[in-house]
Amino acid sequence: MSAYEILAEQIRARGVDVAAVEARLREQRIETPSWGYADSGTRFGAFRRPGVPRDAYEKLEDAAEVHRLTGICPTVALHIPWDEVDDYADLGARAAALGIGLGAINPNSFGDQRFVLGSICSPDPEARAAAREHFRHCVEIAVETGSDAISLWLADGTNFAGQDSFVGRRERLMEGLSDLYSALPASIELLVEYKPFEPGFYATDLADWGSALLACQELGDNASVLVDFGHHLPGTNIEQIVALLLRAGRLGGFHFNARRYADDDLIVGTVNPLELFLVYAELTGPEAAGVRFMIDQSHNIEPKIEAMIESVLNLQEAFAKALIIDREALAERQGAGDVLGAHRVMLDAYRTDMRPLCAKVRADLGAQPDPIAAHRAGGYVERAAAARQGGVSAGLGS
Repeated sequence: MSAYEILAEQIRARGVDVAAVEARLREQRIETPSWGYADSGTRFGAFRRPGVPRDAYEKLEDAAEVHRLTGICPTVALHIPWDEVDDYADLGARAAALGIGLGAINPNSFGDQRFVLGSICSPDPEARAAAREHFRHCVEIAVETGSDAISLWLADGTNFAGQDSFVGRRERLMEGLSDLYSALPASIELLVEYKPFEPGFYATDLADWGSALLACQELGDNASVLVDFGHHLPGTNIEQIVALLLRAGRLGGFHFNARRYADDDLIVGTVNPLELFLVYAELTGPEAAGVRFMIDQSHNIEPKIEAMIESVLNLQEAFAKALIIDREALAERQGAGDVLGAHRVMLDAYRTDMRPLCAKVRADLGAQPDPIAAHRAGGYVERAAAARQGGVSAGLGS
């Protein structure tokens, strides 16, 4: 028997329909970020690699390579103004020619010098006006590209006690968000992200899922919370946050990466793969049908495309493991108060090697059973390095 056939028998022994698992995996969609294909680094400097894209068009080429190899990454998110172009219809046409589409639009309200004290929360009315203007510009881009989401992370916060009024900043926050929300057509959802610290180390204006949820509830039904794996303090139970937001009907999206402390932007699944599995265990039901799954990583020392592929494979395998949890046995043990028995049901699924089944699913989609080996053998990076001579490689903030 092949490795796939042995695995299929193991899954059936749990009372799980193998064909149904494969069907769900074929439907899985992961959005990759344009900035994940750019040069990155630390606060001390960026590390340059050959063949890195020089503009948004070349970022699309790299994203298309990831989708070609994995079969489940049909859209790429844009960051404005990092991905600003003169003609978004032309950019969309280029994406379509490459076999992908344009995804969420991410406004940048932290790179402009005017935003030193914040953007829409700033005490400076000119800074607030500039941020609102930028947000509305991003809505126009979303309409032009056919995007269905504005993904908003605010760097607004304070560094010192007494620097500003908590209440005043919250009022300015809601005024700015309301202005953005009122500009959105019904076809575009607002995803509101949060982060406990950085760059504001005393107080962050959207510091946790509660502050983001309250904002969304005040705005309206077309606003939802965006959870980022890296935007939590150590020890935070992220899977519980996911479950609570799902129950509230306000989980709009999830940004995948990995963290040792907070916001490390490492390849997803490389630090705590069990946590990744547990998050996916909450995301297999019908209530998660509308949630957007996106990668948010900036790769510092590793090859960009290969790192993105690694993340996609880890997400695919985590989802596959979550799909084979014996839910009936789990419910029985939970109802009986069998603490370790219920825990072992989860671990049985987590410890199952789903790589043979995921490889089959990729082949079914016309992608590659071993995407990384195919990428390395295909010479894409070498061709890109030869073609992308001259100019300046794209990087975070450029």
